Amino acid sequence: MADLKKLGMKSPQRGPVRPAVLWLVVFIGIMLAFHLQRFGDRGVASLSFSQFQRDVKEGKVVSFTLVEDSVSGRGVYRDGGRFTVETVPGDAARSALTGLLNEHEVEIRVEPSKAFFTQVIFTFLPIVLIAGIIWFLISRQMRGVGHSALSFGKSRARLLAKGDEKVTFSDVAGIDEAKEEVQEIIDFLKDPKRFQKLGGKIPKGVMLIGPPGCGKTLLAKAIAGEADVPFFSISGSDFVEMFVGVGAARVRDLFEQGKKSAPCLIFMDEIDAVGRYRGAGIGGGHDEREQTLNQLLVEMDGFNTQEGVILIAATNRPDVLDPALLRPGRFDRQIVIDMPDLRGREEILKVHVKNVPLDPSVELGVIARGTPGFSGADLANLVNEAALLAARQDKKSVMMEDLEEARDKVRWGRERRSKVMDEKDRKTTAYHEAGHALVLNLIEETEPLHKVTIIPRGIAYLGATMQLPEKDKYHHSRKELLGQISGMMGGRIAEEIVFGDITTGARSDIKQATHIARMMVCEWGMSGRLGPVTFGEREEHIFLGKEIARTVDYSEKTAQEIDREVRLIVDGCYQRAREIVLEHRDTLDRIAQSLLDREVLDGKEIDALMRGEELPPLRRPAPPRGSAPATGAAPAAPDKAPVPERLRPSEA
Repeated sequence: MADLKKLGMKSPQRGPVRPAVLWLVVFIGIMLAFHLQRFGDRGVASLSFSQFQRDVKEGKVVSFTLVEDSVSGRGVYRDGGRFTVETVPGDAARSALTGLLNEHEVEIRVEPSKAFFTQVIFTFLPIVLIAGIIWFLISRQMRGVGHSALSFGKSRARLLAKGDEKVTFSDVAGIDEAKEEVQEIIDFLKDPKRFQKLGGKIPKGVMLIGPPGCGKTLLAKAIAGEADVPFFSISGSDFVEMFVGVGAARVRDLFEQGKKSAPCLIFMDEIDAVGRYRGAGIGGGHDEREQTLNQLLVEMDGFNTQEGVILIAATNRPDVLDPALLRPGRFDRQIVIDMPDLRGREEILKVHVKNVPLDPSVELGVIARGTPGFSGADLANLVNEAALLAARQDKKSVMMEDLEEARDKVRWGRERRSKVMDEKDRKTTAYHEAGHALVLNLIEETEPLHKVTIIPRGIAYLGATMQLPEKDKYHHSRKELLGQISGMMGGRIAEEIVFGDITTGARSDIKQATHIARMMVCEWGMSGRLGPVTFGEREEHIFLGKEIARTVDYSEKTAQEIDREVRLIVDGCYQRAREIVLEHRDTLDRIAQSLLDREVLDGKEIDALMRGEELPPLRRPAPPRGSAPATGAAPAAPDKAPVPERLRPSEA
């Protein structure tokens, strides 16, 4: 196995040794010593004073030990037995006892009394020790839930102080506009007088808005690293507790800590956990959460940026935030961090491969083109998966094929070559994907093909036809959408023409095609008959954040017209794809046969087959025929607007 560190991966670190075992050993040792001290008292008879006097008179007692300043004593019988007795208190009684013992020739010994503290220790030490062990276990349990039981009102913010490992702008890529907007905050923290002398005030708070994984937290850390100031990090859920008033107390403590460490940055991640709109929702308001939000609003009003404390928050749900939180004077500035574009993805990949040895054949631009919609976190995961794959194969560097395999794994899952299916299903899968590839290759409005495979991935993907966009697109024309629908129908048509029957493998293709057609009619105004009119508006609940209803603002007759237009679009694209497949049936057969032989075809090989050329022999033997994809229904496509430039999976 290649060294993981050489491929840019970190090895797991062991946590600190827990002292629980040491406490257990101490407890056992003390209890053992206590029992050994008491061991001599085992098997010793306890006599009454009258019985003791009779035994002395009968000559059974050989010796007797008196303890000073005590009414107790212990003795030894002639047969070796031992006993203890409580004598009568008083000097007269002790003198009489001494006389009795001397009269019957009993050896008398006097023992000094034990110190008071020694008696107390041996009496109460086990109790104190047991109580201490119980308290230790309870406190450890409470820390596992969240700090100790006596610090509910303390802030849980984690402090990244000066001198710790810093994140700088060199570690952040793909969000150049956001970095420019926060640059003045860094300049203020470095030189506050530069702004104060002109009467300028730095924003009290900065709200970072963007989808998960786009780099909001990383940007906040980079701000602190560039300014070289303490960085307090806390999550919105850390303010939520089962006890009333704890959240508000933690907010107060957080700002107190910030003022003591000024100048500093306070970063609150996922602020929507406590900053949601007050008094709204299906179940009404949450009183404790609202108290926390109110305290946050008060604290933001109570400090000024002249103290050098700047609050940065992050959320991916700005629509649910309370308007009082976003008004000027609190979170003055809102910075949107969107998914990276093509150039941004390439820059992010360059950041993550700094410590990864790459093969000279690696083209990060190609990987960036093939990952539209990927966030920074997705790209970091892609690079790590590629390094892991290269390490498993004992490679000295990460190659292009490793990055492409990692990309496909992140998007759809790992290859399932171990799944076995019969020859008929395998042939159906090959023709299905060949139909997609043929239609998409011959329609000019679609993106160029990148790869076609019949190797299953994930849970139910039997195959995939992937396109590689040449650039990022933010608008899609009607021709492009129609071409995309036609390409989706290619797989079903190929099955129908070749086998005279259809399978369930086109389920996701049909669903996505119908969705695109309905969006064209109802939202994008691309219907020639109905014109540029929007039909139906979605209603979203502020707390659910999902579509729960669609307002029907049109008549039943219009609904029938909408259905008719959707059917016309789908049927038209279906007929277009059918004509293409019938006209190029021989090319369809060549692509399908090549897929059966090779299981994977790239864009250049597809182009060669379209030109009627023969492919070169395989450089390595193909996997066994029984190791192809397994059958199964395709997963439902997400109900989102189509994005033609994204790699589109399809199933046979």
